[in-house]
Amino acid sequence: IINTIAKLAKTCILRLTVCKLYFILSDKVANGGASMWCELSQGNFFDEFQMEGVAAEHNEIYLELVPENLSRALKTAQSAKAVKIKLTNKHCPCLRVAVELPSLSSNSRIVTHDIPVGVIPRRMWDDFREPSVPDFDVSIYLPVLKTMKSVVERMKNLSNFIVIEANLSGEMNLKIETDLVSVTTHFKDLGNPPWASEDGCQSSAQGRDLESMAEACIDIKKLQQLLAGQQVNPTKALCNIVRKRVVHFILLHEEVSLQYFIPAIA
Repeated sequence: IINTIAKLAKTCILRLTVCKLYFILSDKVANGGASMWCELSQGNFFDEFQMEGVAAEHNEIYLELVPENLSRALKTAQSAKAVKIKLTNKHCPCLRVAVELPSLSSNSRIVTHDIPVGVIPRRMWDDFREPSVPDFDVSIYLPVLKTMKSVVERMKNLSNFIVIEANLSGEMNLKIETDLVSVTTHFKDLGNPPWASEDGCQSSAQGRDLESMAEACIDIKKLQQLLAGQQVNPTKALCNIVRKRVVHFILLHEEVSLQYFIPAIA
């Protein structure tokens, strides 16, 4: 999961709560930045988990870190007997990753990595709230991500932008149009997720033309980063398109959910 996030963000926010960990990237969409919300249940990853936030009613910790550094530290832990992660203060706040490695003697070998982090003050926490699912025009299941990745990688050599379009009949197209070339890859029978409309914010396909395509043009590099970073094979992957505004990807796995927003380019 960290490897995936390291491909998407140079720095990100790690939010710790009693039950969950979140990795958050909120580049300003106004600056054309993508944003990400990744959620993990701590019970799926840790045998022991103890944390104390700033106060009983605000029992959370927000840290800014470089995911690549955490990814490197965890690489040494692939054959470890145990791994312990804790927040320490060593000249500056650090996440200490202590890796206990198997040893031939009775003494265990422990390798520690201190990863510098920034502690986010409480007044800024509201900048990192969960994004809402946009009121989309079309929601569709994605094709096999490996296939999509190889298509996008080829298209990346032709243009910096890609148009994603889809309809409510399970059809999706990836298109590139330049002065010299026009390329389209068609996917059919993908299926459309059934969104419940109890909360009143998401309606189903009622009253909409099932064949009509909703499209958005996005930065192809951002899409490629998302597909290239997929180390976790999602059980479900879908995409919501808000016409000419944003493409919202949701990747779901038993242990993790990842949302990624790529703003459209005019």
